[in-house]
Amino acid sequence: MPRGANPNAARKGGTTQEKTKMSFDNEKKSLHDALVSCKIPDIDKAVQDAKAAGMPANEIIDTLGDAMSDVGVMFERGKLFLPHVLSAANGMKKAMDLLGPELAASDASGGASRGTVVMGTVEGDVHDIGKSICSTMLQCAGFEVHDMGRDVPTPKFIEEVKGGCDFCGMSALMTTTMTVMKDIIDNLEKEGLRDKVTVMVGGAPITQAYCEKIGADIYGESASETTRKAKELTA
Repeated sequence: MPRGANPNAARKGGTTQEKTKMSFDNEKKSLHDALVSCKIPDIDKAVQDAKAAGMPANEIIDTLGDAMSDVGVMFERGKLFLPHVLSAANGMKKAMDLLGPELAASDASGGASRGTVVMGTVEGDVHDIGKSICSTMLQCAGFEVHDMGRDVPTPKFIEEVKGGCDFCGMSALMTTTMTVMKDIIDNLEKEGLRDKVTVMVGGAPITQAYCEKIGADIYGESASETTRKAKELTA
């Protein structure tokens, strides 16, 4: 060790790092708890606090997205009711509105579109919060996004791809609807369109293994991961 060096310097540096990490851990817990509480003022405060602490916008959104998934599970189990879910979704939307400019600034693509994306929750599935978050993040990253919403009929996906797009994103939150993704890919094959579009899949029951099994191109466990992978293909 050089003469005069502080033997505790490295330890202090590590401690600071740990505090920073712990700070974000605390913010993540606050964000999660606020969203699960389904109280918009609490969600607003948690987002503002996380932003003030220096937590990156994409991490805030991912944390809220995970919490929103928990809200969905509690709703399905009868622990929360529709008004709770709608309130949490509105709180999530306000967070997206607040953080959108930061996301757009960090992912600025010089004004040029990275490509056209068609997004939709497959037929028979009415869950669209995660898909909507992904659509917003893709837009912030410079993609032109056409979000078709939820419970989208299979022919609509085919029609949109025929009309011309670079990416086709499909979401499913139930095991009973995830098989529709394979039907859509099969129909793209029959129409001679499969090689003309990059297929993205996501949702709670979807895995990388399932993505590969049905012949999709991109699986994202989160909205930010899907966005990152799409950006890598257009870099």
